[in-house]
Amino acid sequence: MKILAWLTLLALLSTSLDAAQVDIVIDKHYLHFPVSNKAGQEHRQRVEILVDGGVVREFDIRMAERPDWYAHLDVSEWQGKTATVRVGKLAADSKLPGLVRQADSIWNPEQLYREALRPQLRFSARRGWINDPNGMVWAGGEYHLYFQTNPYGCGSGNKHWGHAVSPDMVHWQEQPIALYPHKFGDWAYSGGAVVDQGNTSGWRQGTNPLLVATYTSTARGECVVYSNDRGRTFQEYDANPVIKHHGRDPRPLWYAPDKHWVIALYDEFQGEKYIAFHTSPDLKTWTFASRIAGFFECADLFEMPVDGDLANKKWVLTAASSEYRVGTFDGRKFSPETPKLPGHRGRGFYAAQTFSNEPHGRVVQIGWLKAASPGMPFNQAMSLPLELKLRGSADGPRLTWAPAKELETLRDGTNQAADLGKFRAELIELRAEFEPGDAETIEFKLRGAILIYDAKNQELLVNALRVPAPLIDGKQRLIVYVDRTALEVFASDGLAYVPLPFIPRQEDQQVSVQVHGGNAKMNSLQIYKLQSIWK
Repeated sequence: MKILAWLTLLALLSTSLDAAQVDIVIDKHYLHFPVSNKAGQEHRQRVEILVDGGVVREFDIRMAERPDWYAHLDVSEWQGKTATVRVGKLAADSKLPGLVRQADSIWNPEQLYREALRPQLRFSARRGWINDPNGMVWAGGEYHLYFQTNPYGCGSGNKHWGHAVSPDMVHWQEQPIALYPHKFGDWAYSGGAVVDQGNTSGWRQGTNPLLVATYTSTARGECVVYSNDRGRTFQEYDANPVIKHHGRDPRPLWYAPDKHWVIALYDEFQGEKYIAFHTSPDLKTWTFASRIAGFFECADLFEMPVDGDLANKKWVLTAASSEYRVGTFDGRKFSPETPKLPGHRGRGFYAAQTFSNEPHGRVVQIGWLKAASPGMPFNQAMSLPLELKLRGSADGPRLTWAPAKELETLRDGTNQAADLGKFRAELIELRAEFEPGDAETIEFKLRGAILIYDAKNQELLVNALRVPAPLIDGKQRLIVYVDRTALEVFASDGLAYVPLPFIPRQEDQQVSVQVHGGNAKMNSLQIYKLQSIWK
Protein backbone atom coordinates (compact mmCIF):
# COMPACT_ATOMS: atom_id res chain seq x y z
CA MET A 1 0.00 0.00 0.00
CA LYS A 2 2.84 2.39 0.85
CA ILE A 3 4.49 1.72 -2.52
CA LEU A 4 1.19 2.44 -4.33
CA ALA A 5 0.73 5.68 -2.36
CA TRP A 6 4.24 6.89 -3.29
CA LEU A 7 3.66 6.05 -6.94
CA THR A 8 0.38 8.00 -6.89
CA LEU A 9 2.12 11.01 -5.27
CA LEU A 10 4.94 10.90 -7.82
CA ALA A 11 2.42 10.78 -10.62
CA LEU A 12 0.65 13.86 -9.22
CA LEU A 13 3.93 15.75 -8.85
CA SER A 14 4.89 14.84 -12.40
CA THR A 15 1.55 16.10 -13.68
CA SER A 16 1.90 19.40 -11.80
CA LEU A 17 5.23 20.09 -13.49
CA ASP A 18 3.99 19.49 -17.03
CA ALA A 19 3.42 22.44 -19.34
CA ALA A 20 -0.09 23.33 -20.46
CA GLN A 21 -0.62 25.15 -23.72
CA VAL A 22 -3.13 26.66 -26.10
CA ASP A 23 -2.92 27.59 -29.79
CA ILE A 24 -4.15 31.04 -30.86
CA VAL A 25 -4.47 32.37 -34.41
CA ILE A 26 -3.19 35.94 -34.12
CA ASP A 27 -5.68 38.45 -35.52
CA LYS A 28 -5.31 41.32 -33.02
CA HIS A 29 -2.53 43.57 -31.74
CA TYR A 30 -2.02 42.16 -28.23
CA LEU A 31 -2.24 39.03 -26.14
CA HIS A 32 -3.57 39.66 -22.63
CA PHE A 33 -2.32 37.62 -19.65
CA PRO A 34 -4.20 37.52 -16.31
CA VAL A 35 -1.91 38.75 -13.53
CA SER A 36 -2.14 38.59 -9.74
CA ASN A 37 -0.44 41.24 -7.59
CA LYS A 38 -0.97 39.06 -4.52
CA ALA A 39 0.62 35.79 -5.64
CA GLY A 40 4.06 35.07 -4.22
CA GLN A 41 7.27 34.11 -5.99
CA GLU A 42 6.29 30.44 -5.80
CA HIS A 43 3.32 31.17 -8.09
CA ARG A 44 5.44 32.43 -10.98
CA GLN A 45 4.92 30.55 -14.22
CA ARG A 46 7.30 30.39 -17.16
CA VAL A 47 5.49 31.37 -20.35
CA GLU A 48 6.77 30.64 -23.85
CA ILE A 49 5.26 32.02 -27.05
CA LEU A 50 6.09 29.86 -30.06
CA VAL A 51 5.56 30.86 -33.68
CA ASP A 52 6.55 28.63 -36.61
CA GLY A 53 7.95 26.15 -34.10
CA GLY A 54 10.40 28.56 -32.46
CA VAL A 55 10.27 30.52 -29.20
CA VAL A 56 9.76 34.21 -29.98
CA ARG A 57 9.03 35.47 -26.44
CA GLU A 58 9.67 33.97 -23.01
CA PHE A 59 9.08 35.40 -19.55
CA ASP A 60 7.99 34.78 -15.95
CA ILE A 61 4.54 35.88 -14.84
CA ARG A 62 2.17 35.37 -11.90
CA MET A 63 -0.91 34.23 -13.79
CA ALA A 64 -4.17 33.81 -11.92
CA GLU A 65 -7.71 32.67 -12.58
CA ARG A 66 -8.91 35.70 -10.61
CA PRO A 67 -6.52 38.37 -11.87
CA ASP A 68 -5.96 41.88 -10.57
CA TRP A 69 -5.15 43.08 -14.09
CA TYR A 70 -4.02 41.90 -17.51
CA ALA A 71 -0.49 42.32 -18.89
CA HIS A 72 -0.18 42.82 -22.63
CA LEU A 73 2.25 41.42 -25.19
CA ASP A 74 2.53 43.00 -28.64
CA VAL A 75 2.09 40.22 -31.21
CA SER A 76 1.28 42.42 -34.22
CA GLU A 77 4.31 41.19 -36.19
CA TRP A 78 2.83 37.68 -36.29
CA GLN A 79 -0.59 38.60 -37.64
CA GLY A 80 -2.26 35.64 -39.34
CA LYS A 81 0.08 33.09 -37.80
CA THR A 82 -0.70 30.54 -35.10
CA ALA A 83 0.99 31.22 -31.77
CA THR A 84 1.35 28.51 -29.16
CA VAL A 85 1.12 29.83 -25.61
CA ARG A 86 2.88 27.34 -23.35
CA VAL A 87 2.70 27.76 -19.56
CA GLY A 88 5.03 25.65 -17.43
CA LYS A 89 4.55 24.14 -13.96
CA LEU A 90 0.84 23.55 -14.52
CA ALA A 91 -1.36 20.53 -14.75
CA ALA A 92 -2.08 19.66 -18.35
CA ASP A 93 -5.77 20.44 -17.78
CA SER A 94 -5.11 23.86 -16.16
CA LYS A 95 -7.49 26.64 -17.18
CA LEU A 96 -4.79 29.34 -17.15
CA PRO A 97 -3.64 29.08 -20.78
CA GLY A 98 -7.25 29.37 -21.87
CA LEU A 99 -7.55 32.70 -20.03
CA VAL A 100 -5.03 34.31 -22.39
CA ARG A 101 -7.04 36.44 -24.78
CA GLN A 102 -6.56 38.81 -27.71
CA ALA A 103 -7.37 42.52 -27.99
CA ASP A 104 -6.50 45.53 -30.10
CA SER A 105 -5.84 47.72 -27.05
CA ILE A 106 -4.18 47.22 -23.70
CA TRP A 107 -6.33 46.16 -20.76
CA ASN A 108 -8.80 48.72 -19.35
CA PRO A 109 -7.73 51.63 -21.57
CA GLU A 110 -10.58 53.88 -20.43
CA GLN A 111 -8.97 54.09 -16.98
CA LEU A 112 -5.40 54.57 -18.22
CA TYR A 113 -3.65 57.43 -16.33
CA ARG A 114 -6.78 57.95 -14.20
CA GLU A 115 -5.99 55.21 -11.68
CA ALA A 116 -6.15 56.24 -8.02
CA LEU A 117 -2.39 56.01 -7.41
CA ARG A 118 -1.15 57.00 -10.87
CA PRO A 119 1.57 59.67 -10.56
CA GLN A 120 0.27 62.77 -12.30
CA LEU A 121 3.47 64.83 -12.51
CA ARG A 122 6.04 62.10 -13.23
CA PHE A 123 6.37 59.38 -15.82
CA SER A 124 5.21 55.85 -15.05
CA ALA A 125 4.62 52.93 -17.40
CA ARG A 126 1.15 52.06 -18.63
CA ARG A 127 1.43 48.59 -17.13
CA GLY A 128 4.02 46.71 -15.07
CA TRP A 129 7.16 47.57 -13.13
CA ILE A 130 9.79 50.19 -14.00
CA ASN A 131 13.16 51.12 -12.52
CA ASP A 132 16.36 52.69 -13.93
CA PRO A 133 16.06 55.36 -16.64
CA ASN A 134 18.13 54.31 -19.66
CA GLY A 135 19.28 55.81 -22.93
CA MET A 136 18.13 59.37 -22.19
CA VAL A 137 18.80 61.39 -25.34
CA TRP A 138 17.41 64.25 -27.46
CA ALA A 139 17.04 63.31 -31.13
CA GLY A 140 14.74 64.22 -33.99
CA GLY A 141 12.82 66.81 -31.99
CA GLU A 142 12.05 64.44 -29.12
CA TYR A 143 13.36 63.64 -25.70
CA HIS A 144 13.74 59.85 -25.46
CA LEU A 145 13.36 58.13 -22.12
CA TYR A 146 14.16 54.43 -22.20
CA PHE A 147 13.73 52.56 -18.94
CA GLN A 148 14.04 49.20 -17.26
CA THR A 149 10.67 47.50 -17.23
CA ASN A 150 8.96 44.23 -16.42
CA PRO A 151 5.85 44.38 -18.62
CA TYR A 152 4.37 41.24 -17.08
CA GLY A 153 4.22 42.10 -13.38
CA CYS A 154 4.43 44.77 -10.69
CA GLY A 155 7.69 43.41 -9.27
CA SER A 156 11.21 43.44 -10.64
CA GLY A 157 12.19 40.87 -13.29
CA ASN A 158 12.03 40.14 -17.03
CA LYS A 159 14.15 43.21 -17.80
CA HIS A 160 13.32 44.92 -21.11
CA TRP A 161 13.91 48.47 -22.34
CA GLY A 162 10.65 50.38 -22.33
CA HIS A 163 10.43 53.62 -24.28
CA ALA A 164 8.65 56.97 -24.03
CA VAL A 165 9.04 60.23 -25.97
CA SER A 166 8.27 63.83 -25.10
CA PRO A 167 8.59 67.28 -26.67
CA ASP A 168 9.31 68.88 -23.28
CA MET A 169 10.37 66.20 -20.71
CA VAL A 170 6.99 66.71 -19.02
CA HIS A 171 4.27 65.28 -21.27
CA TRP A 172 5.25 61.70 -22.18
CA GLN A 173 3.85 59.30 -24.75
CA GLU A 174 4.76 55.67 -24.18
CA GLN A 175 5.98 53.70 -27.20
CA PRO A 176 6.18 49.94 -27.81
CA ILE A 177 8.98 48.01 -26.12
CA ALA A 178 12.25 49.12 -27.71
CA LEU A 179 14.56 46.30 -26.64
CA TYR A 180 13.51 42.76 -25.81
CA PRO A 181 15.82 40.34 -23.99
CA HIS A 182 18.06 38.32 -26.28
CA LYS A 183 16.55 35.19 -24.70
CA PHE A 184 15.18 34.10 -21.33
CA GLY A 185 17.81 34.71 -18.65
CA ASP A 186 19.78 37.06 -20.92
CA TRP A 187 18.11 40.26 -19.78
CA ALA A 188 18.45 43.74 -21.22
CA TYR A 189 19.95 45.66 -18.29
CA SER A 190 20.72 49.36 -18.01
CA GLY A 191 22.78 51.52 -20.34
CA GLY A 192 22.77 54.77 -22.27
CA ALA A 193 22.31 56.25 -25.73
CA VAL A 194 23.87 58.88 -27.98
CA VAL A 195 23.34 60.43 -31.39
CA ASP A 196 26.17 59.43 -33.74
CA GLN A 197 26.19 62.81 -35.51
CA GLY A 198 29.25 62.07 -37.65
CA ASN A 199 28.18 58.49 -38.50
CA THR A 200 31.45 57.24 -37.03
CA SER A 201 29.93 53.75 -36.84
CA GLY A 202 28.83 53.73 -40.49
CA TRP A 203 25.37 52.48 -39.49
CA ARG A 204 23.33 55.46 -40.62
CA GLN A 205 20.71 54.88 -43.29
CA GLY A 206 18.15 57.44 -44.37
CA THR A 207 17.62 60.93 -42.98
CA ASN A 208 16.77 60.27 -39.33
CA PRO A 209 19.41 60.86 -36.64
CA LEU A 210 21.39 57.69 -35.96
CA LEU A 211 20.73 56.59 -32.38
CA VAL A 212 23.23 54.20 -30.81
CA ALA A 213 22.55 52.58 -27.45
CA THR A 214 24.75 50.51 -25.17
CA TYR A 215 23.32 48.06 -22.66
CA THR A 216 24.24 45.08 -20.53
CA SER A 217 23.19 41.73 -21.91
CA THR A 218 23.32 39.72 -18.70
CA ALA A 219 24.48 36.49 -20.37
CA ARG A 220 26.88 38.03 -22.90
CA GLY A 221 28.37 41.36 -21.77
CA GLU A 222 28.19 44.98 -22.88
CA CYS A 223 26.35 45.26 -26.19
CA VAL A 224 25.69 47.92 -28.82
CA VAL A 225 22.46 48.41 -30.79
CA TYR A 226 21.48 51.12 -33.25
CA SER A 227 18.33 52.68 -34.69
CA ASN A 228 17.54 54.52 -37.90
CA ASP A 229 13.79 54.81 -37.23
CA ARG A 230 13.80 57.50 -34.53
CA GLY A 231 14.62 55.10 -31.72
CA ARG A 232 11.53 52.95 -32.14
CA THR A 233 13.40 49.74 -32.93
CA PHE A 234 17.04 48.71 -32.62
CA GLN A 235 19.34 46.41 -34.56
CA GLU A 236 22.06 44.39 -32.84
CA TYR A 237 25.68 44.96 -33.77
CA ASP A 238 26.71 41.59 -35.18
CA ALA A 239 29.98 41.51 -33.17
CA ASN A 240 28.32 41.90 -29.76
CA PRO A 241 29.40 41.87 -26.98
CA VAL A 242 31.89 44.71 -27.38
CA ILE A 243 33.17 44.54 -23.76
CA LYS A 244 33.33 41.49 -21.50
CA HIS A 245 34.06 42.00 -17.80
CA HIS A 246 32.42 41.69 -14.38
CA GLY A 247 30.09 44.66 -14.34
CA ARG A 248 27.23 46.43 -16.09
CA ASP A 249 25.45 49.68 -17.06
CA PRO A 250 27.52 51.14 -19.94
CA ARG A 251 26.98 54.91 -20.35
CA PRO A 252 28.35 56.29 -23.66
CA LEU A 253 29.39 59.90 -24.40
CA TRP A 254 31.31 61.82 -27.06
CA TYR A 255 34.62 63.40 -26.00
CA ALA A 256 34.90 66.30 -28.43
CA PRO A 257 38.52 67.45 -27.81
CA ASP A 258 39.96 64.11 -28.99
CA LYS A 259 37.03 63.16 -31.21
CA HIS A 260 36.38 59.75 -29.72
CA TRP A 261 33.69 57.93 -27.79
CA VAL A 262 33.86 57.03 -24.12
CA ILE A 263 31.94 54.44 -22.13
CA ALA A 264 31.73 54.84 -18.36
CA LEU A 265 30.53 51.64 -16.67
CA TYR A 266 30.39 49.84 -13.37
CA ASP A 267 33.32 47.42 -13.08
CA GLU A 268 34.14 44.77 -10.49
CA PHE A 269 37.89 44.22 -10.55
CA GLN A 270 39.94 42.15 -8.11
CA GLY A 271 37.16 42.20 -5.56
CA GLU A 272 36.69 46.00 -5.59
CA LYS A 273 34.04 48.26 -7.10
CA TYR A 274 35.02 50.78 -9.77
CA ILE A 275 33.80 52.96 -12.57
CA ALA A 276 35.88 52.03 -15.62
CA PHE A 277 36.40 54.06 -18.79
CA HIS A 278 36.79 52.60 -22.28
CA THR A 279 37.35 54.51 -25.51
CA SER A 280 36.39 53.93 -29.14
CA PRO A 281 36.71 55.73 -32.48
CA ASP A 282 33.55 54.14 -33.93
CA LEU A 283 31.31 52.72 -31.14
CA LYS A 284 32.37 49.22 -32.22
CA THR A 285 35.92 48.59 -31.00
CA TRP A 286 36.57 49.53 -27.38
CA THR A 287 39.85 49.90 -25.48
CA PHE A 288 40.17 49.96 -21.71
CA ALA A 289 41.56 53.31 -20.50
CA SER A 290 41.32 53.60 -16.69
CA ARG A 291 39.16 53.02 -13.63
CA ILE A 292 38.35 54.86 -10.40
CA ALA A 293 37.23 53.19 -7.16
CA GLY A 294 34.36 53.95 -4.86
CA PHE A 295 31.25 54.02 -7.06
CA PHE A 296 28.51 51.42 -7.56
CA GLU A 297 26.23 50.90 -10.59
CA CYS A 298 24.81 53.24 -13.22
CA ALA A 299 27.67 55.68 -13.80
CA ASP A 300 27.11 59.08 -15.37
CA LEU A 301 29.76 61.59 -16.48
CA PHE A 302 29.12 65.14 -17.68
CA GLU A 303 30.84 68.52 -18.00
CA MET A 304 29.41 71.74 -16.55
CA PRO A 305 30.44 75.38 -16.05
CA VAL A 306 30.96 76.61 -12.49
CA ASP A 307 28.55 79.47 -11.73
CA GLY A 308 27.76 79.66 -15.44
CA ASP A 309 31.34 80.59 -16.38
CA LEU A 310 32.05 78.81 -19.69
CA ALA A 311 35.76 79.45 -19.19
CA ASN A 312 35.69 77.42 -15.97
CA LYS A 313 34.21 74.00 -16.66
CA LYS A 314 34.48 70.90 -14.51
CA TRP A 315 33.49 67.27 -14.95
CA VAL A 316 31.13 65.49 -12.59
CA LEU A 317 31.26 61.72 -12.04
CA THR A 318 28.28 60.18 -10.29
CA ALA A 319 26.61 56.78 -9.97
CA ALA A 320 23.46 55.07 -8.74
CA SER A 321 23.38 56.55 -5.22
CA SER A 322 23.77 60.10 -6.72
CA GLU A 323 26.94 60.67 -4.66
CA TYR A 324 29.44 62.49 -6.87
CA ARG A 325 32.94 63.86 -7.31
CA VAL A 326 33.98 66.95 -9.24
CA GLY A 327 37.22 67.01 -11.20
CA THR A 328 38.81 66.90 -14.64
CA PHE A 329 38.55 64.36 -17.43
CA ASP A 330 41.02 64.05 -20.31
CA GLY A 331 38.99 61.59 -22.35
CA ARG A 332 40.59 58.59 -20.67
CA LYS A 333 41.01 59.29 -16.98
CA PHE A 334 38.89 61.11 -14.41
CA SER A 335 40.99 63.05 -11.86
CA PRO A 336 38.90 64.05 -8.82
CA GLU A 337 39.35 67.41 -7.12
CA THR A 338 36.80 66.84 -4.37
CA PRO A 339 36.02 63.97 -2.01
CA LYS A 340 32.89 61.97 -2.69
CA LEU A 341 29.99 64.31 -1.95
CA PRO A 342 26.40 63.52 -1.00
CA GLY A 343 23.85 63.78 -3.79
CA HIS A 344 20.13 63.79 -3.05
CA ARG A 345 19.07 64.03 0.59
CA GLY A 346 15.85 62.07 0.39
CA ARG A 347 14.85 58.45 -0.02
CA GLY A 348 14.25 56.19 -2.98
CA PHE A 349 16.04 58.22 -5.68
CA TYR A 350 18.36 55.91 -7.61
CA ALA A 351 20.22 55.28 -10.87
CA ALA A 352 19.70 58.78 -12.26
CA GLN A 353 20.93 59.67 -15.74
CA THR A 354 21.30 62.91 -17.73
CA PHE A 355 20.13 63.59 -21.27
CA SER A 356 22.69 63.31 -24.05
CA ASN A 357 22.52 65.97 -26.77
CA GLU A 358 20.24 68.26 -24.69
CA PRO A 359 19.20 70.97 -27.19
CA HIS A 360 19.54 73.96 -24.83
CA GLY A 361 22.96 73.03 -23.48
CA ARG A 362 21.58 72.16 -20.06
CA VAL A 363 22.39 69.18 -17.88
CA VAL A 364 18.98 67.64 -17.11
CA GLN A 365 18.67 64.55 -14.96
CA ILE A 366 15.88 62.07 -14.26
CA GLY A 367 16.12 59.35 -11.62
CA TRP A 368 14.13 56.29 -10.66
CA LEU A 369 11.93 57.34 -7.75
CA LYS A 370 11.05 54.28 -5.70
CA ALA A 371 7.55 55.48 -4.92
CA ALA A 372 5.21 52.50 -5.01
CA SER A 373 1.60 52.47 -6.23
CA PRO A 374 0.15 49.60 -4.16
CA GLY A 375 -2.59 47.54 -5.77
CA MET A 376 -2.24 49.19 -9.18
CA PRO A 377 -1.49 47.48 -12.53
CA PHE A 378 1.81 49.41 -12.60
CA ASN A 379 4.52 50.18 -10.04
CA GLN A 380 7.26 52.78 -9.45
CA ALA A 381 7.89 56.05 -11.31
CA MET A 382 10.52 58.48 -12.50
CA SER A 383 11.44 61.73 -10.79
CA LEU A 384 10.65 65.17 -12.14
CA PRO A 385 13.13 66.41 -14.76
CA LEU A 386 15.90 68.13 -12.78
CA GLU A 387 18.25 70.82 -14.06
CA LEU A 388 21.72 70.46 -12.54
CA LYS A 389 24.23 73.26 -12.05
CA LEU A 390 27.61 73.67 -10.37
CA ARG A 391 27.76 76.36 -7.69
CA GLY A 392 31.07 77.63 -6.40
CA SER A 393 31.73 77.59 -2.65
CA ALA A 394 34.62 78.03 -0.23
CA ASP A 395 34.97 74.24 -0.22
CA GLY A 396 34.85 73.89 -4.00
CA PRO A 397 32.05 73.48 -6.56
CA ARG A 398 28.85 71.75 -5.50
CA LEU A 399 25.92 70.37 -7.47
CA THR A 400 22.51 71.99 -7.25
CA TRP A 401 19.16 70.56 -8.36
CA ALA A 402 16.14 72.52 -9.62
CA PRO A 403 12.88 71.49 -11.29
CA ALA A 404 13.13 71.98 -15.05
CA LYS A 405 11.47 75.18 -16.22
CA GLU A 406 9.16 73.21 -18.52
CA LEU A 407 7.20 72.08 -15.43
CA GLU A 408 5.78 75.60 -15.16
CA THR A 409 3.48 74.74 -18.08
CA LEU A 410 1.52 72.53 -15.67
CA ARG A 411 0.31 75.51 -13.62
CA ASP A 412 -3.48 75.75 -13.68
CA GLY A 413 -4.12 79.46 -13.38
CA THR A 414 -2.34 82.03 -11.24
CA ASN A 415 -0.60 82.05 -7.88
CA GLN A 416 -3.24 81.49 -5.20
CA ALA A 417 -1.23 82.21 -2.05
CA ALA A 418 -3.44 85.22 -1.26
CA ASP A 419 -6.37 82.85 -0.60
CA LEU A 420 -4.37 80.28 1.33
CA GLY A 421 -7.23 79.47 3.68
CA LYS A 422 -9.46 78.57 0.74
CA PHE A 423 -6.81 76.84 -1.34
CA ARG A 424 -7.57 73.22 -2.24
CA ALA A 425 -5.65 71.12 -4.74
CA GLU A 426 -4.49 67.58 -5.35
CA LEU A 427 -1.35 68.46 -7.36
CA ILE A 428 0.62 71.35 -5.91
CA GLU A 429 3.66 73.51 -6.58
CA LEU A 430 4.78 75.77 -3.72
CA ARG A 431 7.58 78.35 -3.85
CA ALA A 432 8.58 80.37 -0.83
CA GLU A 433 11.37 82.76 0.10
CA PHE A 434 11.73 83.75 3.74
CA GLU A 435 14.15 85.17 6.28
CA PRO A 436 13.85 83.27 9.58
CA GLY A 437 14.49 86.32 11.80
CA ASP A 438 14.19 85.25 15.43
CA ALA A 439 11.71 82.46 14.69
CA GLU A 440 12.56 78.97 15.87
CA THR A 441 10.77 77.14 13.07
CA ILE A 442 8.75 77.84 9.93
CA GLU A 443 6.27 75.07 9.21
CA PHE A 444 4.61 74.22 5.89
CA LYS A 445 1.83 71.64 5.62
CA LEU A 446 0.91 70.40 2.17
CA ARG A 447 -1.73 67.67 1.92
CA GLY A 448 -0.55 66.20 5.23
CA ALA A 449 3.15 66.40 4.42
CA ILE A 450 4.99 68.43 7.07
CA LEU A 451 8.03 70.52 6.19
CA ILE A 452 9.71 72.31 9.09
CA TYR A 453 12.63 74.68 8.74
CA ASP A 454 14.79 74.64 11.90
CA ALA A 455 16.32 78.11 11.82
CA LYS A 456 18.86 77.58 14.59
CA ASN A 457 20.39 74.46 13.04
CA GLN A 458 19.67 75.50 9.44
CA GLU A 459 18.07 72.15 8.74
CA LEU A 460 14.92 71.10 6.95
CA LEU A 461 12.67 68.32 8.21
CA VAL A 462 10.59 66.67 5.48
CA ASN A 463 8.14 64.30 7.14
CA ALA A 464 10.69 63.99 9.98
CA LEU A 465 13.62 63.29 7.62
CA ARG A 466 16.25 65.86 8.67
CA VAL A 467 18.60 67.30 6.05
CA PRO A 468 21.08 70.20 6.05
CA ALA A 469 19.64 73.32 4.37
CA PRO A 470 21.86 76.37 4.90
CA LEU A 471 20.62 79.91 4.42
CA ILE A 472 21.91 81.65 1.30
CA ASP A 473 22.53 85.37 1.93
CA GLY A 474 20.32 85.11 5.00
CA LYS A 475 17.40 83.68 3.04
CA GLN A 476 15.83 80.29 2.53
CA ARG A 477 14.22 79.51 -0.81
CA LEU A 478 11.99 76.47 -0.89
CA ILE A 479 10.28 74.68 -3.80
CA VAL A 480 7.88 71.77 -3.23
CA TYR A 481 6.01 69.54 -5.69
CA VAL A 482 3.25 67.30 -4.33
CA ASP A 483 2.04 64.33 -6.40
CA ARG A 484 -0.10 61.31 -5.62
CA THR A 485 2.79 59.09 -4.53
CA ALA A 486 5.75 61.38 -3.82
CA LEU A 487 7.11 64.75 -2.72
CA GLU A 488 10.08 66.45 -4.35
CA VAL A 489 11.55 69.28 -2.29
CA PHE A 490 14.30 71.77 -3.20
CA ALA A 491 15.94 74.02 -0.60
CA SER A 492 18.99 76.29 -0.26
CA ASP A 493 18.91 77.26 -3.95
CA GLY A 494 19.06 73.58 -4.87
CA LEU A 495 21.93 72.50 -2.64
CA ALA A 496 19.38 70.28 -0.88
CA TYR A 497 17.22 68.07 -3.08
CA VAL A 498 14.83 65.86 -1.09
CA PRO A 499 12.75 63.32 -3.05
CA LEU A 500 10.49 61.25 -0.82
CA PRO A 501 7.79 58.62 -1.38
CA PHE A 502 4.54 59.91 0.11
CA ILE A 503 0.89 59.01 -0.49
CA PRO A 504 -1.38 61.80 0.79
CA ARG A 505 -4.94 61.21 1.91
CA GLN A 506 -7.29 62.04 -0.96
CA GLU A 507 -9.52 64.21 1.22
CA ASP A 508 -6.64 66.34 2.53
CA GLN A 509 -5.94 69.00 -0.11
CA GLN A 510 -5.04 71.93 2.16
CA VAL A 511 -1.91 74.03 2.49
CA SER A 512 -0.89 76.07 5.54
CA VAL A 513 2.13 78.05 6.75
CA GLN A 514 2.93 78.81 10.40
CA VAL A 515 5.81 80.52 12.20
CA HIS A 516 6.73 79.33 15.70
CA GLY A 517 8.82 80.88 18.49
CA GLY A 518 9.33 84.34 17.03
CA ASN A 519 8.91 86.32 13.84
CA ALA A 520 10.02 85.53 10.30
CA LYS A 521 9.78 87.60 7.15
CA MET A 522 8.00 85.94 4.23
CA ASN A 523 9.41 87.70 1.18
CA SER A 524 7.32 85.71 -1.29
CA LEU A 525 4.88 82.83 -1.30
CA GLN A 526 3.52 81.29 -4.49
CA ILE A 527 1.16 78.33 -4.63
CA TYR A 528 -0.19 76.79 -7.82
CA LYS A 529 -2.65 74.08 -8.66
CA LEU A 530 -1.09 71.83 -11.27
CA GLN A 531 -2.53 69.96 -14.20
CA SER A 532 -1.76 66.33 -14.94
CA ILE A 533 0.99 65.53 -17.45
CA TRP A 534 -1.35 62.97 -19.03
CA LYS A 535 -3.57 64.13 -21.86
